[in-house]
Amino acid sequence: MFQNPKTDPKETAKHDSGFSLVEVLVAVSIMAVMATAIVVYVAPLLGKSNVTRAKADIQSLDSALDQYNFDMNSYPTADLGLNALITAPSSGHTDQYRPGGYIKRLEQDPWGNEYIYALPATRSGRIYDLYSAGPDGQSGNADDIGNWAE
Repeated sequence: MFQNPKTDPKETAKHDSGFSLVEVLVAVSIMAVMATAIVVYVAPLLGKSNVTRAKADIQSLDSALDQYNFDMNSYPTADLGLNALITAPSSGHTDQYRPGGYIKRLEQDPWGNEYIYALPATRSGRIYDLYSAGPDGQSGNADDIGNWAE
């Protein structure tokens, strides 16, 4: 008996056993477009989150410096810098220094650089400047993030 190849299960299995090259290329193209869209829309958000983290770190260090000033009656000298927040000074009012320090550890900014503490201030209008050199790692230019910007 003669069977139509379209209704023969053996013939149908031979023709439907995989994807054609065109189908694979279409699927890969769609995934590439989606990946590009994700990168285009998500990458700027990462940059914004780094700036937000730097601002939050600066506010936290600002608070610690204010507590240091309250306890020690002055801000750390430029020589002591931010290390004064984790290590008691070797001279002066060491009995007034908070046990355990004012922060647990000094973090780097989101770009892997140290936060900069400058006394006296030249940019913020405060007693000291506290800032990150920003994404380019060079201090003194427009991408610096500091205690002068709200």
